[in-house]
Amino acid sequence: MKSNKSLWIISGILLIVIVIAVFFILKQQQQMHDLVEQSELDKNELTEEYNDLSIEYEGVKKTINNDSLTILVAKEQMKVQRLLEELRTVKATNTRRINELKKELTTLRTIMRGYVVQIDSLNSVNQKLTKEKEKITRQYNEATQTIGQLSQAKEHLTERVALASKLDASNITVVGINKKNKTEKKLSKMEQLFISFKINKNITASTGEKTIYIRIKKPDDDVLVKNRSNVFSYENKEINYSSKRMIEYDGEEVPVSIYWQIEEFLSPGTYRVDIFTDGSIIGSQSFKLED
Repeated sequence: MKSNKSLWIISGILLIVIVIAVFFILKQQQQMHDLVEQSELDKNELTEEYNDLSIEYEGVKKTINNDSLTILVAKEQMKVQRLLEELRTVKATNTRRINELKKELTTLRTIMRGYVVQIDSLNSVNQKLTKEKEKITRQYNEATQTIGQLSQAKEHLTERVALASKLDASNITVVGINKKNKTEKKLSKMEQLFISFKINKNITASTGEKTIYIRIKKPDDDVLVKNRSNVFSYENKEINYSSKRMIEYDGEEVPVSIYWQIEEFLSPGTYRVDIFTDGSIIGSQSFKLED
């Protein structure tokens, strides 16, 4: 009997302990539920504040007339958007990160207020600068007009100097040469074409070593060449030349002669030789070859 009584007492104590434990567990669960709800409310409120701040940044950008400041404000707005996206994905129970995001929000608002002050200051300065700019613009337009007139005069003078310094070839002759190294009129007996001319005296032209190019054109306008890779620059293009020769020019008249070895079939007709140097054509001459 005594044993049963002890068992009942122990059972009663255990039941009381269980009831108390269940009560505390339920109470803690309710507290946790309340905390989660509050955290969710805090998160939603913070999300709205971030969204409002982003809209404020967008409005601030529209009042800026300074590219550098626009870039800085846009950078801060992007940071707000990035933190807003993070806030939307972070769990409401992550109170540590939510508190950090609250501090970030305070910092971002402070930064924005600083930008607003800068913008107001810049707008005031811009109003003054606008008036000064209008005055300077008038002066600049007047100066530009004067400079334009001077530039035209300089350009005309430069063109005249360039034209005066351009070399010129004269006394251009082309004759056929036979195998006896004598002048030949019959095309069928010609071994070579002998091209001779003079580079005229020009004291305004640049002196030194110069490359003379000649182009011999057939009646069909095809250029006589030994190798299609023989090209030079003319008017921003690479064109073929028939032959070339280096000369030393000192400003005085220089006689030049060039031979063309006939190794291809040449038909009778009117040919032309063009002479080039320094990227310009300095002389041309037509000639006939007859059987």
